[in-house]
Amino acid sequence: MSALLIALSLLAQDPAPAAAQATPPAVAAPVEDRRPVGAPRDDYPFVGWCYGTLRAYLELHDQVMPEVTRIETTFRKPGTRLSDDLKVYADMQTDGQAKLKIFQRAMLAAERASLKPINALGAEAVRKGRSTWTAGPQVTKARLAQEWMSWALPDRCETVAVALQERATLMGATFQVNAEPEPAPAAPTNP
Repeated sequence: MSALLIALSLLAQDPAPAAAQATPPAVAAPVEDRRPVGAPRDDYPFVGWCYGTLRAYLELHDQVMPEVTRIETTFRKPGTRLSDDLKVYADMQTDGQAKLKIFQRAMLAAERASLKPINALGAEAVRKGRSTWTAGPQVTKARLAQEWMSWALPDRCETVAVALQERATLMGATFQVNAEPEPAPAAPTNP
């Protein structure tokens, strides 16, 4: 009878403390190391994904701005001006265009440095990034505008793009070291 009680008391114990001691605690990755859900892991396609999602975001500007203006007008914070708040979105457009150029340069440098064609992989990553802004018919204009207003490009996008361009530029120069030199132009002959 006592053996049965001991067995039951062991079963009734909480196994969580024992399991917690057996496995080390998980360390969360720093914020700048986290990648968005669905984003590629490798740098080149990740930069392509960033380009695609940012490009789709910027292209939504004209479509969502009437609703953004309505939302900003309806929910005014006391002491603020509508023009100041709307200027933020114009500044975001300008900043976004500059970041697109950074992503383009990084992808182009990686494509030039690669020994095999990778532009199809890049095009697929761009398409996947663009698809993050594909809204279904059930998404209202107000909901799309709210998502658009609160969205921010992951910080990691720009960091990875700059690092990718630097590595690709160094790699490209390495591959060109053993290349045949361009023939020198023929010296003009005077009769």
